[in-house]
Amino acid sequence: MTADIRAFRAQILHFIDAPNPQTGAGVEYFADGVLLVEHGRIKAVGDAQVMAAQGLDLTRCEHFPEHLLMPGFIDSHIHCPQAGVIASYGEQLLDWLNLYTFPAELQFSDPDFAAAAAEQFLQFLLQNGTTSAMVYTTVFAQSTHAFFTAAEKLNMRMIAGKVTMDRHAPAALLDTAQTSYADCRELIDRWHNIQRLHYALTPRFALTSSPEQLALTGKLYREYPDLYLQTHLAENPQEIALIKSLYPSARDYLDVYDHYGLLGSRSVFGHGIHLSELEIERLAQTQSGIAFCPTSNLFLGSGLLDMARLERAGISVSLATDVGGGTSFSQLRSLAEAYKILQLQGQSLHPLKGFYMATLGNARALQLDHCIGNFAPGKEADFILINLAATPLQTLRQSSAQTLAEKLFALMMLGDEHNIARVYIMGKLMFQRAASSRG
Repeated sequence: MTADIRAFRAQILHFIDAPNPQTGAGVEYFADGVLLVEHGRIKAVGDAQVMAAQGLDLTRCEHFPEHLLMPGFIDSHIHCPQAGVIASYGEQLLDWLNLYTFPAELQFSDPDFAAAAAEQFLQFLLQNGTTSAMVYTTVFAQSTHAFFTAAEKLNMRMIAGKVTMDRHAPAALLDTAQTSYADCRELIDRWHNIQRLHYALTPRFALTSSPEQLALTGKLYREYPDLYLQTHLAENPQEIALIKSLYPSARDYLDVYDHYGLLGSRSVFGHGIHLSELEIERLAQTQSGIAFCPTSNLFLGSGLLDMARLERAGISVSLATDVGGGTSFSQLRSLAEAYKILQLQGQSLHPLKGFYMATLGNARALQLDHCIGNFAPGKEADFILINLAATPLQTLRQSSAQTLAEKLFALMMLGDEHNIARVYIMGKLMFQRAASSRG
């Protein structure tokens, strides 16, 4: 092993395909495994003893025998400016926006505030084991510059975009159709596909964008075919009624976006709880995706996502925190609440599927699986070390777990950010949790 290669020895889990819990297909797990990283990319992964027999000197490994090593978590829908209003009391979607979100976003008109907030937000992601995300910034273009600058400094793979909204929000938060088009073009030219960064067109939702603004957003989407698009869809019944009043000629909520050319395989719609059969059919036809935001849906009282219905139609469903409507940056907590939402509907979320969604599944949903999501050789080495026994209760529960599925289910239901021991970006240690006496 050369000096350029680093070796990490631990319990290792990753997915090579969507898992089959009955057969174990799609899952690679090594109770004693080694991950080799060279120049920030995956060189190899395998069983420690097999690799030793092939000549690997195990004494040169960084050894974490009690930890689980996995690809970094990926978040498909989250709001950078809302970290400061997370867990704000007592409102549903539209009132929550007016009372908490919009005042918080006004602060981002200050470039220094926006820069500091972006750096803090990315640290929160790292502390929770999230190494990539699809992020909303604010209507202020400089806040998007600040976010990309901070992400570039950390060499993180991020998708983000300036929020566009030209009506039904405080005047100080409004752009215009023309200024948003110009701002987005400038941001795309500056940041899209620079290092590990990608740009997403980001109309907040149809309520806050005029027909002219949505039309120009569609024009940008056609002008730059490898852009992403993110917005909100069918989160709340009151929201849906308002969309119908603003766009009376539209067949339904999704049809508003469809009319302006905003659907496609790189489009991710947050929530999608209250969808008609026609909307589901059209999402599937266009390969558009839905971001499942469990903690937000429960906290804001928005409703229960019927994931089985979407998946039967062939729609890609990714896992997201939706901070700050969501109540945690932790994808472990997202999985726990997703499990409960599905249980209430007679569905289930197997832990193998849950951890697949948080890693390779989300990478596929965001069309990033060619570079992140698992430990295939050549991929970028974004990975995390998970402490399976972060609390006395988890220590007790893990001690009785007999199978990998049991271990993962206990982690999924009891875990949070405190289980994240270390986070690596392109093989470089970016976060290490201090020893804790929790419990």
